[in-house]
Amino acid sequence: TLQEQLDHRNAWDLDSQLEQAMDALRCPAPDADVKVLSGGEKRRVALCKLLLQAPDLLLLDEPTNHLDAESVLWLEQHLNKYPGAVVAITHDRYFLDNVAQWILELDRGRAYPYEGNYTTYLETKSARLKVEGQKDAKRAKRLAEELDWVRQNAKGRQTKSKARLARYEEMAAEADKMRKLDFEEIQIPPGPRLGNVVVEVEHLSKGFGDRLLIDDLSFTLPRNGIVGVIGPNGAGKTTLFKTILGMETPDSGSVKVGETVKIAYVDQSRGGIDPKKSLWEVVSDGLDFIKVGQVEMPSRAYVSAFGFKGPDQQKAAGVLSGGERNRLNLALTLKLGGNLLLLDEPTNDLDVETLGSLENALLEFPGCAVVISHDRWFLDRITTHILAYEGDSKWFWFEGNFESYEKNKIERLGVDAARPHRVTYRKLTR
Repeated sequence: TLQEQLDHRNAWDLDSQLEQAMDALRCPAPDADVKVLSGGEKRRVALCKLLLQAPDLLLLDEPTNHLDAESVLWLEQHLNKYPGAVVAITHDRYFLDNVAQWILELDRGRAYPYEGNYTTYLETKSARLKVEGQKDAKRAKRLAEELDWVRQNAKGRQTKSKARLARYEEMAAEADKMRKLDFEEIQIPPGPRLGNVVVEVEHLSKGFGDRLLIDDLSFTLPRNGIVGVIGPNGAGKTTLFKTILGMETPDSGSVKVGETVKIAYVDQSRGGIDPKKSLWEVVSDGLDFIKVGQVEMPSRAYVSAFGFKGPDQQKAAGVLSGGERNRLNLALTLKLGGNLLLLDEPTNDLDVETLGSLENALLEFPGCAVVISHDRWFLDRITTHILAYEGDSKWFWFEGNFESYEKNKIERLGVDAARPHRVTYRKLTR
């Protein structure tokens, strides 16, 4: 009967399910016009519709792109209870660890199936590479480092990030001496030595249109700190970067950048790139050898470390996919040789190997980095601090990685605070 079908499909509960899913995926207001939504908003609305349709087989292509960390956590919990089969293309390693029961890796034209989650995959692949011998020694080393991190408990991870903060002088001296060049991995050249002041933000307030994005924010960026900036789209993360860069003026409060600081940042909108030039020419200016910071290296090898091999380097900059543009942006930023890196979503669309390479490069980098990202594995593995948007224009500065921040947030604000909600702002009163 119709009654039975409605009961079977939980139709009586549909409005509440819809509201919950739209809230958790931070969809725009229900009455918003679809024609004016951004790319990210459209993807979140499409994902919400698909999950509520609940097909027997769910095919998800990079479902965590355009979701912030807390929305991804909600999605994982939803999929763990999902009654059908789920096949997802993803590079989100916590998502793979928490949801996947099988992993199929496509590697240079071959497919390798692994039963288990991402941790099991790391262990099994590590054993496979040992058998295959030395030709993949670099990849084996990167896997071993990641496995080592996976096996550490939370306390061990915290100790490691605290140790980094105390080691700036030692790391800067090592970088000057060593100048190790490994053309197959991402290189972040050391910038000039940092003085005691990196960035000091005091009582910063900043609005956009009629919305107050940042209200009374204060923090001091430590030497050698790696800060993860988290929050939903539209919360004001890029505006914060532009205020540090002096491209936006604070409505009140102050931002002081130290005299020894050299900032490396390339605008996400990437104006000024000639669309007709090949991506190799954009990075190299057509030179066979380029200066990366103070180090001279072969330009093709440098570009290759960002996943652009052989003929890919000849692609015109104007026809690159989103992920390729992101990697080009990263190559241009790191080439500048700054001692303070401002990276806006560098982890979007990167494959797992390039992500691992970037993480290792940041961990070895003597200097500061402020990174906007929603990749929780990345945030847990490399950050010493988190700057988090917590709704109503309020931000929270926390010493520790993402996992510790989430625990602290629940202790401070209760369990409901960890559940994602639509973005709320205070009205701007001038």
